Amino acid sequence: MEKYFGPVTFPDLLIWLPLIFGLVTFILRKEQHVKAWSLFGSILILMVSSLSLIYSNNKVLNNESWQWMHEIGASYSIGLDGMGHLLTFLTAFSFPIIFVATYNTTYKNVNAFYGLMLLAQAGLMGVFTAMDALVFYFFWELALIPVYFLCSRWGGEKRIQATFKFFVYTFAGSLLMLIGIIYVYLQTTGNGEVAHSFAWNAFYKVALTYPQQFWLFWLFFIAFAIKMPIFPFHTWQPDTYEQSPAAVTMVLSGIMVKMGVFAVLRWLLPLFPDAVAKYDTLIIGLSVFGMIYASLIAIKQDDLKRLVAYSSIAHIGLMCAAIFSSTSIGVQGVVIQMFSHGINIIGLWIVVDLIEKQTGVRKISQLGGIAHKAPVLTIMLVVIALANIALPLTNAFVGEFMMFSGLFKFNVWYAAIAGVSIILAAVYTLNMVQKVFYGETNAITATVKEIALNEKIILSVIVVAIFLVGVFPQPLFNLTKDAVTVILGKGK
Repeated sequence: MEKYFGPVTFPDLLIWLPLIFGLVTFILRKEQHVKAWSLFGSILILMVSSLSLIYSNNKVLNNESWQWMHEIGASYSIGLDGMGHLLTFLTAFSFPIIFVATYNTTYKNVNAFYGLMLLAQAGLMGVFTAMDALVFYFFWELALIPVYFLCSRWGGEKRIQATFKFFVYTFAGSLLMLIGIIYVYLQTTGNGEVAHSFAWNAFYKVALTYPQQFWLFWLFFIAFAIKMPIFPFHTWQPDTYEQSPAAVTMVLSGIMVKMGVFAVLRWLLPLFPDAVAKYDTLIIGLSVFGMIYASLIAIKQDDLKRLVAYSSIAHIGLMCAAIFSSTSIGVQGVVIQMFSHGINIIGLWIVVDLIEKQTGVRKISQLGGIAHKAPVLTIMLVVIALANIALPLTNAFVGEFMMFSGLFKFNVWYAAIAGVSIILAAVYTLNMVQKVFYGETNAITATVKEIALNEKIILSVIVVAIFLVGVFPQPLFNLTKDAVTVILGKGK
């Protein structure tokens, strides 16, 4: 018999703190009060997340389950395993960075903007801690709704078209996933008091037939592929990233795309092992093609935002390919790379935002010589750019090496073709650095000034994180090894 209420745990705090801080933010009026309150809340959440890592082996503090809708077998069941710890920490780590980096940005209805940002954080925390399928779906939607309003109210000139496209894609995917969840739920066995259960463990115990796995696989996979996104479900992403406010783009690219990758690992691989084995070659083929396709488009981009957007598609494609290699080293590399990619891509978005704020343009062809005016910003960008192409001793090298190793074990030719994306990533990244930051200044870049103290601090934190994980990744290995066993366990 599950309890109705229990002691406050770390997952509780990670969800309820951003929710409470976000709701309070809506009633604040002065801009400085709103920003200070939101930043304080995000730092407090980061402290809680850090404590959860320290006590990661304490099951009492990291798991919570109480009756929610007992009649249908749904419980408010949340918990933190290795993968959950890593992604909730990424979420907690990212929001203070985003708030400080955009602190000087002025928004209309600033209380609503920051309130929605914190509600999105609550939804993200819920997704990464959910141990019940219905709870997972609830938070999946909760994370998306605030982002929809953030994009549609504070976005660029074409925000309505971009937001509509984003909504249609994600809503269609969510509907497919809900159908799949209900069907699997009806195949579960309850605990004697209820006929069926939405519990994570109950779903894992379901013995689905081959035909059931094959069509259910696509219901879940399409929903998750849209969220990542991977080719050919990616077309909403560049437009949405381009039209969204900088802070929202950082959340979308740095954290929210990890919802899809996380969901594939948490639900798809353990639930449908036979379907994964049947379709792995097809999915890896699409992912590798998407990597090359996105990289080639990134090379031709003249808009900084769209270049970073297509770069992200290429990196996520590698993650998806490594997942379907179904190798321990590949899957563990994906879990680690989710964390590293989140840090690096947010760093790139911060630099792009700083350039746009000072120059008013994002076109690479209109920029140049910024290194003469802002040497600190240039140094920070070079480090982040080198991490983006997975240079050894940077954080991305660790996960990328493991992912390519897993892909190599699956198929040498797939690994070789995917490896071309490394060269292409170096081409578009270093080309961007050279054209934007080096050469001679022009009328637009002549007025650029060195970045402010808060911006230097935030970029320094990102650079330190890049080298820390790159040089000493062992804590991430220790944290994620058990999660990989669970992910691959049912299919072995």
